[in-house]
Amino acid sequence: MIRVLFTFLFVLAGVVAHAQDVLTKSNGEELQVKVLEITPTEVRYKRTDNPDGPLITARRTDVFMIRYANGTKELLSGASALPATTPAPHPAGSTTTTSRTGTVPGDEESMYEEVQLNGPRLGFTVLSGGVATKADKDYNVNPFLTQFGWQFETRIFRLDNGTAGLLELVPLIGGLEQGKFLPSLNALIGIRGPKGLEFGLGPNVSPTGASIALAVGTSFRSQGINFPVNFAVVPGNGGARFSLLFGFNSRRR
Repeated sequence: MIRVLFTFLFVLAGVVAHAQDVLTKSNGEELQVKVLEITPTEVRYKRTDNPDGPLITARRTDVFMIRYANGTKELLSGASALPATTPAPHPAGSTTTTSRTGTVPGDEESMYEEVQLNGPRLGFTVLSGGVATKADKDYNVNPFLTQFGWQFETRIFRLDNGTAGLLELVPLIGGLEQGKFLPSLNALIGIRGPKGLEFGLGPNVSPTGASIALAVGTSFRSQGINFPVNFAVVPGNGGARFSLLFGFNSRRR
């Protein structure tokens, strides 16, 4: 009976040891892992000796090859510039996913995982028409103002084609160069397309009153940092406010 039990445990251990992926780095190091996701720039996995541990992310250029538990192999080194990975066979029940064509670089997380993209914003606002007249009369403010603030952005979802739904909250302080303190708050509901172009609409509140803000923009990405550029228009009081804002942020989940 004891011999049968030991034999069963030995076979079970062999099956478990086999049901794992082997990740070979460019420097020759081999790791026993469970590969969870492959993107054009990264490989994400968990160590099989610590399955409840943190999700580990490695640069794709640092990974030479992955040998999956079913015996298939995939060479990765030097392929990071490809627009999308080619799906490789995986064992039944595997949760490994690949990046979809059209996805904005660095935005390959699961479809319904919330992602935080928060960071500073700076730029300027130009007042026109009745808005400029009211600002001069009530606040003695010139029609050109600098803006400083912070953007709180949450990505709510991402569709298969890379289109994402956004919720943005942008508090700003304007007029500091004129010795003024003019706060404003923008709350935008937006959509970001597969190529990074985004559009947002929502309420704007400032000392001159409440209105609707309309914003368009795009983001550039380098070394894991996003650099958003946005142009916004806030109509009202017989004129409008035109703002151009720049900034940077990093991804948080």
